Amino acid sequence: MKKNLDEWLSFLESNHPTEIDMGLQRVQTVAQRLNLLKPANKVLLVAGTNGKGSTVTMSSQILQAAGKTVGSYMSPHLHVYNERVRINSEPVSDECIIESFEAIDQARQEISLTYFEVGTLSALYIFKKYAVDVAVLEIGLGGRLDAVNIVDADGAAVTSIGLDHQDWLGSDINQIAFEKAGVFRSQLPAVCGQRNPPQTLIDHTQSINARLCIKGVDFDYTKMAATWDWRGVDEHGNHKVLNALPLPSLPIENAATAIQLLVLMFPELRQDEIENGLVKAQLDGRLQRFTAPFNGVMDVGHNPQAAQLLNEDLAARPITGKRYGLLAMLKDKDAESVVKQFDQIDIWYVAGLSGYRGQTVAELADKVADAIDVKGQYDTVAGALASLQEQVDVTDEVVVFGSFVTVAQAQAWLSQY
Repeated sequence: MKKNLDEWLSFLESNHPTEIDMGLQRVQTVAQRLNLLKPANKVLLVAGTNGKGSTVTMSSQILQAAGKTVGSYMSPHLHVYNERVRINSEPVSDECIIESFEAIDQARQEISLTYFEVGTLSALYIFKKYAVDVAVLEIGLGGRLDAVNIVDADGAAVTSIGLDHQDWLGSDINQIAFEKAGVFRSQLPAVCGQRNPPQTLIDHTQSINARLCIKGVDFDYTKMAATWDWRGVDEHGNHKVLNALPLPSLPIENAATAIQLLVLMFPELRQDEIENGLVKAQLDGRLQRFTAPFNGVMDVGHNPQAAQLLNEDLAARPITGKRYGLLAMLKDKDAESVVKQFDQIDIWYVAGLSGYRGQTVAELADKVADAIDVKGQYDTVAGALASLQEQVDVTDEVVVFGSFVTVAQAQAWLSQY
């Protein structure tokens, strides 16, 4: 009897002995059997500690504005698995994913694959089947040994470099930079959105003779009140400027990185296409504003770099009332370092998250006790939001953040309004 999508996902979650199993040999072998290593005419990779989803989304929208069919792959999802695999920004159907899972299950034979490895192969299978012009693929963890890195890529970006996934990548920023630089390819565009990146990234890029462009050196931007200017280099290394671009709803740091990669890979792109793509680019759960039943913003950020960006966004939007922070995080994240990034939150609430990586509100409150004064503790995100509804007024703003799970639960609660 055929499995439905939920049954397939449950099967994949339990079919491999570990959730993460670093290394490319198993997944590469199955990809070769299915001829998936080149899933599109042009393949872009996006790695980094933060900003991957924004960069993938803006790149995809710009390319769509240029008339290309674009497949994009990101993880994790907020509500349904299909959000991970999109063609021209639309999630693919259950039937499409099930067909890919069936083909992969048959092709793998004796090889055991993780949930993420099957998901990656599924995206490549779907993009190949539907003959997309460009595949824009987010690296899930690290770079060099991530399953996505098996593809024959035509260019890559590393958006940022920070401490995250230390259990797998280590706590040495130089080693993490080297791992992320593993997505770069010899002779091809290699864009780094991190200013002053660790030397290990530069050394590796030079050792493979990739065409490295670094933010703050080869490209940068200037933000004005209502527009921004981008400056960088074209495919010949010549200076290129784009003036009076529309401000995106997603972080401008990532927009600048996306544009540099696209200018190198698609020199035929016009400024109006870039502008149209920037305007249309939206990403659920990233700096996402809401106005009912009270004013707020939610963000999936879960590490110090993401927290710093969120705090900068808040600082750029002063309000007359108070800001209430609602934090809920998974237990393997550095909650204390995250809250230390904020000077724009007046009153702090924390909430618990269930699940195998979740933690109770008491555990989270204990982790942040030395850094912030916690005014309210709630077992669930929904409980905290219900309480806040009774306290805030129209001049206040609620800031909900800490993980994809946090934002998904907040969106579920907010959907009643």
